[in-house]
Parts: sequence; structure tokens; C-alpha cells
Amino acid sequence: MSELTPLLAGNNNNNNGNDAENELAEPVPEESPTWRHGVFNFLEAKTTAGRWYERFMIVLILANVAGFVLASLFVTDYNDEVWAQRHTGICDDWCDAIWFGNYADNPLGVLGIGSTSILELTTITVFSVEYLFRLYLADLENPEKYSGFTGRLKWIPTFFSMIDLISTVPFLIDAFFLREQDLVATSFVRMFRLFRMMRVEGRYGSALTMMDDVFAAQASIFGTALFVGFTTWMTISSLYYVVERTNLDMIYCGAAPDYCPEDVDTSLCNIDSWGTTDCTKAGCPPTEEYPQPCYNLYNSIPMASYYALLNLFGEFPLIDQHSAYGQVVGTLTAVVAVAVFALPAGIIGNGLEDAIASKRRNTETGPIQEHGTLTRGFEASTDSSRGRWYNFIHANTSGEAQAFDLFINSLIVLTAFTFMLDTLSDLPSHVHIVLDAFELISVSIFTVEYVIRVYSIKEDPKYNKPGGRFQYMTSFLSVVDFLSVAPYWIEVITTGRVITPYSDASSTASNAVKALRLLRILRFERYTHAFTSFDDVIMRNSDILSVTLFSALLVWVLFAAVLYITERDNPDSEMAENYKTVPHSMWLTLLNLSGEAPLAQYSTIGKVVTGILGLFATAIFGIPIGVLGAGFEEVLEEENEDNVQELEGNATDANNGPAASEPVQLGNSFERSMYQFVNGIGSKVAQYFELSIYGLIFLTIAVGCYQTLDGHENDLHQVEWVAVVIFTIEYLMRFIGTAADPQFSNGNNAIRCRLRFVVSFYSIIDLLAIVPFYVAWALPNTIVNDYDEYLRMLRILRLAKLDKYVPSLTLIDDVIRLKYQSLKVAFFAAITLWILFAAAMFLCEHSDSSNGIDNVPDYGCDSDCTMESRFQNFFDSMVYTGVHLTGDYPIIEYNWPGRFVNFFIVIAAVGVVSIPSGLIASGFVAIVQSKNKKKNSASHDAGWRAGDDWYEARFRELKGIAPPESGWGSSVDRWQVTVNEFLNGKQTTEDGPVEWTYFSYASRVFILLVIISNVVAVLVESVPDIDKAVGNQQGNFFDVFETFSVMVFASEYILRLFCAPKNREALYSSVTYATTFFGIVDFMSTAPWFVEQGLIMSGLLSQDDDMARIFRIFRIFRILQLEDFVVAFSKLDNVFRASKDVLKATGLLALIIWVGCGALFYIFEENNPNWRECDSSVPLHTNETGHPGCYDFKSTAECNQFYPDLCSQKAFTDMPNALYYTAVFLGGEWGVIDFTWPGRIVCLFLCVVGIALYAIPVGTLFDSFGAVLGLGGDDDEEEDEDTGEKAEPEKYQ
Repeated sequence: MSELTPLLAGNNNNNNGNDAENELAEPVPEESPTWRHGVFNFLEAKTTAGRWYERFMIVLILANVAGFVLASLFVTDYNDEVWAQRHTGICDDWCDAIWFGNYADNPLGVLGIGSTSILELTTITVFSVEYLFRLYLADLENPEKYSGFTGRLKWIPTFFSMIDLISTVPFLIDAFFLREQDLVATSFVRMFRLFRMMRVEGRYGSALTMMDDVFAAQASIFGTALFVGFTTWMTISSLYYVVERTNLDMIYCGAAPDYCPEDVDTSLCNIDSWGTTDCTKAGCPPTEEYPQPCYNLYNSIPMASYYALLNLFGEFPLIDQHSAYGQVVGTLTAVVAVAVFALPAGIIGNGLEDAIASKRRNTETGPIQEHGTLTRGFEASTDSSRGRWYNFIHANTSGEAQAFDLFINSLIVLTAFTFMLDTLSDLPSHVHIVLDAFELISVSIFTVEYVIRVYSIKEDPKYNKPGGRFQYMTSFLSVVDFLSVAPYWIEVITTGRVITPYSDASSTASNAVKALRLLRILRFERYTHAFTSFDDVIMRNSDILSVTLFSALLVWVLFAAVLYITERDNPDSEMAENYKTVPHSMWLTLLNLSGEAPLAQYSTIGKVVTGILGLFATAIFGIPIGVLGAGFEEVLEEENEDNVQELEGNATDANNGPAASEPVQLGNSFERSMYQFVNGIGSKVAQYFELSIYGLIFLTIAVGCYQTLDGHENDLHQVEWVAVVIFTIEYLMRFIGTAADPQFSNGNNAIRCRLRFVVSFYSIIDLLAIVPFYVAWALPNTIVNDYDEYLRMLRILRLAKLDKYVPSLTLIDDVIRLKYQSLKVAFFAAITLWILFAAAMFLCEHSDSSNGIDNVPDYGCDSDCTMESRFQNFFDSMVYTGVHLTGDYPIIEYNWPGRFVNFFIVIAAVGVVSIPSGLIASGFVAIVQSKNKKKNSASHDAGWRAGDDWYEARFRELKGIAPPESGWGSSVDRWQVTVNEFLNGKQTTEDGPVEWTYFSYASRVFILLVIISNVVAVLVESVPDIDKAVGNQQGNFFDVFETFSVMVFASEYILRLFCAPKNREALYSSVTYATTFFGIVDFMSTAPWFVEQGLIMSGLLSQDDDMARIFRIFRIFRILQLEDFVVAFSKLDNVFRASKDVLKATGLLALIIWVGCGALFYIFEENNPNWRECDSSVPLHTNETGHPGCYDFKSTAECNQFYPDLCSQKAFTDMPNALYYTAVFLGGEWGVIDFTWPGRIVCLFLCVVGIALYAIPVGTLFDSFGAVLGLGGDDDEEEDEDTGEKAEPEKYQ
């Protein structure tokens, strides 16, 4: 394959590639043409017949892939649909013999070669004959390399040769050598024939060669990123293992044998000290055939690692089963670990985007040129009525015309809204009649307007020609106008009804006609030009899209086929049902490739496959979507420039600051002292008071969250008393000092300035956080007590006060002004797609009664609920569609039309809808950086790089300085030098390479092996069966190995302490080594063992105690010792310093969004009956007043009062739980979705804005981490070359 990507370099013909491919494509000129050359040219499509053969091969390959996909629909062992049955369905034996070959006894059974089809036999014949010819003609591809018998042997292992063999040989083996065996591979290998498209359509080969380019370019840092990701993965896996291995809610019986109950009550199960699960009391005992029918999903670190991997992908399929400590680990994972773990996939994605951008620059054709529908600036003559109509309807040359245009636009909005209202089934019938009448009037007006537009268009020079009207009628906006009225009149003519009763109007056909009126929204395209740029974007990126779309298609179809084979026999019925055919598998694989993991109970092979999907394939699959989104955003930025004055103003403010002008003395001395004290001005006491206020804000919020826990409602109430008194005093001091505050007192008297203060933003926040406390205290045992829990949540508003210290909320208006033009267009495109896709999903799902879901009593369904309960009207559909447009799929139970719509949501809309969020995020970063421009431009010493601190500065100072002599004498000094060279190598020159002796290098490899062996030992020991087999007796294998390892690591630690005075990377100091990253890691690798042994010897800890197991798990952190070989985590402090400006502002904003939305979800969803579960003895719903059902209570607490301990709420039970769910939501994963309407509004806020704002700190860390590690390596190298300084040490940080 080629070394470069010729297509992206501008070569669009089929004969592109590298020298090898050109040699393959050209006949050998030295010899006179023979029949061999003719056949070779035929196979390489160099003749007319050859080009027809190439087209035939493309069709044949696609037919094979389609045959495999469709054949899976007619395998009755997995698909029990009536139409799929062999003899009674739509495909009989001859159909199977021609196309699919599912059954050995079809009409081709007489051949005696097993199950096959005419399509398969034809393909094998063609492929085999072609392969033999290519093998025979291999010397014509490269005479020097492939001539003779040995040359042809060298040709066989080449890429395309192997693809040909994989496509044919399994069938031949199955047909002629293993006839009694049913080899699954014989049908599955059809999917590999897609790779042959690279031969017949040469440019697709660049899809894989581009990956070669990316890996080659990123090779130097890819290992580092993998180490970061692997370490994070193992750490999170170990933490989950520790906290969840005894969690009964994590017991899985989905693959239990038939003798077990359908729903095993896992609360009756038991998990012993080894981690073995026994569910005998729950009716699922172990047997000889099934020794462990149920097991905990986190019973070992290897088991936990798969679910931790899903969490690190941002997916939480077990979100509602985690324990309290598991939720803490989950929150940590969602908030921090995901960003670090994303580095490997990020490198692939960024590398591909960089490669695409660099290649595209070679073929850039300049900025996009917009071509309007009408002749710009043309005004028709008023001599004719047609000219006057043109000026009125097209050119808008008069005030009346502009007023009419405004009227039409208002009518568009109103008709769209009437469609939404018309989907509400509980509206009175007369309201539906009024809506239908309004629709009749509106359509009549739109029809007349459309006729006038078509009639008058001939005045425009662009259409004043034969066929001009037809040309206009086929333009985008004219088609929109036509489709918005024509179906209505067709329905009126065919049904004879103008006013339709709702019982008839609720049909899918009628709703579809009404939904078409939403297309009128696209008429606003005349003002925004958002969608008319799409064809230009596609044309500009056509070459890139052809490559990346083929890559994405290849990945999608291939992985879908693999998962179909691995999961169709999954003992879990839900898993098997979702993978029973290839089309079913393609639906789930599509979601997997978009970053989703709605299911988790895969087979072992399936877990490996989905892990690969999440790690690498998603980055490849997301490129075409990213190309479309980036191209659209590029158009927006070209056509809608940012308001640079906003940045310049912020930079000026940052440079001038408040000290630029002479302060004016306001108020009297007492008022000034109050103002200065509460704002931390003038004294240390004032500064400490201000900081204490901020600390008290966090403390009261933490106490408020803690008090939502059941049974702790009144704990720590003294803290709230003290805090309220202090906040009250602070408020009064601010009130008094207002006269000296320039924000309120300039030009105002004392009363007016204080009134302005009272109604100010921060004053209202203070009052809302304080007054409810006094009201509850003053009015005990009143209605206030019923809402006391919610009133306490108002204290969270105090977080907004931190905006005065670190501006974040106040930057929102700056961001909007900066990106206003681009945001206006982007939001129009996003909202339009949202409305149109919501309508499409409503049409597909509002009558879906076949796909079952959990009970949703809040939506009116107590049992046997289906998807139609979720999609009852357009407004319901908007919520679920809005979540899907963020790229998340908590719902997968769609019918096939719904899945078809979702395909386009995944492929097209996600890239466009994410643009407003991206614009807001980039605007925040730009604003914050402009405000810190002066500080960031401060001078630094030579060699300074972003994120440097005292260590890097001191390291540069020590360049060329010899290490100090030891105070213990010359012999100790020599030993220190020797040990240092042994452990750290020797540099003969300052910037030269590190040299190792054979013995020192061998010891380094030995340490590496011991570290890796320790990690493996921890993983293996956590497996219950292995741990039980080895036992906990004194002197068992794991204990002996641990003792040996500790001695090795402790010896190395002591030696490093000893030689640190001779190591510049330790700044010639043992203390520096011991107190920085590597010293701490080396110390912590052994300290837990010594602590454990001390506790065992003192009798405080038993060898088989559960706490001893946790001590042993700490060994997993020895993986950090690999930092000595691959540098990554020791640069974390540099990362935070490099991004601290953006982190401070956006971090506070993210905190406010997280805690604020968590509080709102808690308030709105605490008693949502959709999350309520009751014991089977409790009826779900009754009409009896004295015997209410589970869903009849207003709250779960009331349910438990009536049915003690039989009712539970699975989500949003308290603030910590709500914060856990919200942290997951903000990562883009909606683990639960059936909210109340207030909760839905919070959900949509997060979808539109919250997720993007929350992601800014994570994205900033990613960028800074990449820059420090070298993802921006070119820049770093240039800096190093300019300064003449070698790269900073990657050790003792």
C-alpha cells in the first residue's frame, strides 16, 4: 500500500497511489505486448472491457455483502418472525439457493458441498480465476520483485493477495475438505470482500494508508498516551473492584439456566470472602453443570475492567446499580478520568484531522462562493403587473412588501406551533377544529404566495428564458414552498375533508401531511443561508469524505458482522435479541461507533470487540461526521466574523486594570471601611475574612447535600446557624458599605444607591440564601416546613457569589457578543434540524406498540408500556430527539423507521447540532485568554515553556554545574556517582544520549519486568477461583512474590535516595527526590506493605481480613513506577499551570452548572414515579382509597409509610446521588431519561448549553496535557532549537 494519501494530495483519478501501485497499474514497456499484457491490462481496468469488468466486480462485491446481511434475516434459528420462516415466509428454498445459502438441503444440495448459493459459487469462481491469473501475472507488477517461482511466493503474502485468499479459501476448505463441519467463517468472510473495493476502486486504498501516515506521525507520543490511558483504566478498575465486589445489586443472573426464576431477587444472594456468589436462597442454586449461575459483575479486577472501560468511554450502562462508594468512583471517573483516558483516541482523531487538513490545503480552491436564488439587487420594472408583483414578493422594495414578508414569517412560526399543539391528544375536540381551520387559512395564503412567486419570477434576468420557471421551481427554497402546501391539498382532494376529527387526524398519514408544514421553517434560510452552504461544504470536502466515509462504512459493516457472530448465541436473551440478525447488529454497532454502549452483557469475545470499538474505531468512524461539522463551522466563521472589539476591549481592561484611573473617595470613613473589609481590601484580616466567606460557602453547600441523606436531615444544623449569622453580618456590612462602592454610589444619594444594591444580582442571591432560614425559624410547624428541604437548596445559589472572585457567569454575555453572528446561524440550523427530526421521530414512534419499555406512570402507563407512551406528542419527541442530537442513546427500543431516522441523526445532525456548543466553548476560551493577556505575556527566562514552575527554572540553572561533593567523604562521593550511573545511566556530554552498561541495562529491564509482574499478580489474585485455589495461608505464592517485590522496590528506593545528590534531575537533592513525583511513587509502592505487616504483627489485622485484601490491591499503583520508562503523569502539575487561567473561570462555571443542575434534578425528580420500585406484594395502581398502589402516592416516603420498607426510589434519592447522576449527564451520558417535565427542561438546558460549558475545563486539560507531552511537538521542538536548550527532564516533578 502507499506511503502517502494520494487522493488527499489532489489526485482524484483511480490510478492513484505510490510507486508500487503505479507499477502494478502499468504494463511492462521492455517487452512487446503479449496476451499476458492484455490480460494484465484488463485486470487493471486499462481497457474498455477491463473498466466494465471493474464495474462488475464492484457490483459483485456489494452483492456479496448485501447477501450476507440479508441472509441473516432468514436464519430461523435466530429470527422467528413469520416472514422469515423458510417454507412459509417470503424466501423459499430457491430464493435461498440463489442468494443466501443458509441451508445445506436447498436445491443446490445435490452438489454435496454443503450450504451454498449461486451468488456464492459465482463469486468464488470469479475470485479464484482472477486470483490465479494475478498470481501468474505477478511478474508484470514488479519484474524485479515477483519474477519466477520464489517471486510469486513473495507476492502471496501481499495485502491484496491475502484479502483474495481470505475471501475464497475458507469456502473451498468447507466445501471440499470439511464437509461435515459448519464453518461460520465461510459466510462471514464475505464481509472481507469489501476490502477488495480498494483494488477495484484504487482511491479507497488511501483510507488505510492515511492511517499509516497518522500512526507514523504520532508514534513518538502514542506510547505515552497509551500508558496514560492504561494506567487510568487499571486504577479505576481497581477502585471499582474494591467498592463494588460485595454489592448485591451488581449480581448478574441474566445468563442463568432455565431452573432459575426469571427475575432473581439478588438481595437474597450471598457473596463469600473469596468473591463467590451463592443465590440458592433466591431460587438459583449452583449445580455441577452450572457451578456459578449468578456472579457479581465486579468480582475481579479483570471483570471490573470492562465496565470501567465503558465508564471511561463516557458510558454508564449500570448507572443505577452502583453503591454509594461506587457512585463516588463513578463521579471521579466522569469528572476527571475520562479526559485523561481520551488521549489515545484523541491522538488518532486529531492526527487524522491534521492529515486531512494538511492534504486539503494542497487542493484548496478558495473561499466558498454563495450563489443566491435571485439576482442580487435586481428590481423589476413597474410597468407590468408581473413586475410589480416581483418587486412586492421577491425584491421587497416597499414598506408594504416588507410588512407582508414579516406577516408570512409570523404565519410560518404560528403554523409550526399549531402542528405541535395538534399532537396533544388531551386537547378538547373544538380546539383541534380551530387548529384545522387555521391551517386551512394558512395553507391558502401560502398557496397564493407560491403561485405569485412562480408567476413573477420571469422578471428576474436569471430566469427570463425558456424553462426559467421550471428552473426556479426546482430550486431549494421553491421546493420547500411547494412541499409545504401540495400534500395538504392532495389530502383534501382524496378525503374530501377540510376539517378532520381528531380520531382520524391522529393517524400516521394525516400527521405526516401536517408535519410537512414544518418544512416552512426552512424559508428562514433566505436570511441565514445556513443549509444552502451544505452542498458547498460537501463539494469542498468531497475527496476527504469519499475516503473517510468508506473507512467508516468498512468499520461499521465489519464490526457489525463480528458482533452478530459473537452475540447471536449470547445466553442473555436481551443481548441475543439485539444481535439476532446483521441489520439488528448494525443498529447497535452504529451506536457503539458513535460512542454509545447501551448494552453491557457481551460475551468475552464481544467485550474485546466492543473495547476495540471504543478505543480506536470510534475515532475513525467519527471523522466524516467531524469533517461535515468542521466544514460547516468553517463556513460560518468565513461568513460571520467574530466581534474582535470584544476581545480587544477585554485585553484593554486586563492591561489597564482598576489602577489606571485615580480612585474617587466615596462615602464616609465608616462606609469606606465596611466596603473595603468585605471586599478584602486594605488589611490581611479583610483578606482572610473574604477567603473565609468563600470557604464557608463550600462548607454550607456540602452540609446541605449531606442533610438530604435519609436520617441525617438535622445533622450539623449548628453549622447552618453559624453560617447564616455570618452571611447576615456580611450582607449588612455590604449594605452599609454600598455608599462607598463605585458600582452603586456614583451620582446617587445614600438611599438610592442602597436600593440599587438591594435589587442587584449578588444581593438577591444573598437574600435567597439567607431569608428562607429565618422564615423557617420564625414560622415553625407551618407550610414552610413542607418545603424546608427545597428551601435549603437555595444556599447553592451562594456559589454564584464566587463569580466576583473568579469571573465566569458574567462572561456569558461577552461570549454571546463575541460569537453573535455565528451563533445566530448555527442555532438556526440546530433548532431547525431539532424540530424536523423531532417531528420525524414522533411520526415513527407515536403508534409504536410493539417495543416494550419500563413502566412510566408519570406518562400515564402503569404496566405493559411501549414506546408510544414516550412519544405521545411532539413535545415529548423533542426531549428524546434533543438528547439523541447530543450523540447519546439511552433509548434503543425503536422500530425500523425510527432507527432509519436515527441513522441520519447520528451521521449528519450530530455534527451540525454540536456547532453552537463548540462556538460557545471556543468563545469562553478566547474571552478568558484575552482577559489574561497581560499576565500571560510576562517575560520569562530563556527556555521557558507553558506550565513551567520552580523545578524547571532550577533545572535550567543547574546546567553545566557539577554536583556538590558529599559531606561524607570521597569514598561515599564515588559510590553515589557509581550508583547514579547504574540507576540513571551516564551522559558523556551535557546534551548527549544516555549510555548504559550491560549490567545496569539488565537491571533496568529486571525492574520493568518486576513492575509488570506485580500488576499482573494483582489482576490474577483478584479472580475468586484463583485466589481460592492459592489460599491465604502463610507463605502462599502471592505473599512470597509480594515480599520479594517489596525488597526489590525498597532497595531501589534507598539507592535512589542515596545517589540523588549526584543526579541533576533530582536537583542534586535527596529531599527533592523524596518529595516530588517519583520519590512519592517509589515510597508508596512499598509503604502499604510495611503498614499491613505492622498491623498483622500487632494483631489489629488478620491475614484473611477484608482490609488486608484492600492493602494488597494498593499494589496496582506500582504501575505508576513505569513513569521511569514512559513519561506522562509527572507533568500533571505543568498541565494545570499551563491551563490555570481558563480552568479557574470555566471550572467555577462547570461547578455551578454541576451543583445547580444537580439540585434542580433532586428537587424535580426525587419523587418521580418513573424511578419508583415496589415489592411484588404492593399493587402498582388501584382505584381504592384505602388501599393505594405503588404509583398512587405523591412521594416514595408516603409509600413507605403505608408499606414499610417496600418502596424504593432508584434515582435522585438525595443530593449526593443527584450530583452523581448529573456528573454523568454532563459527560454526555443520559443513563436515565424519563424525567418529569421540569426535569426535562433541565435536561434540555444541559443538552443545549450545559454539556458544552461543562466540557471546557476537560477540553482545556486535554489540550494542555497534549502540549506538555508533545502533541504539539513541532512547536516545542522549535522552541528547543531556538533556545539551544535540551528538552526539560521528564522525571522528578
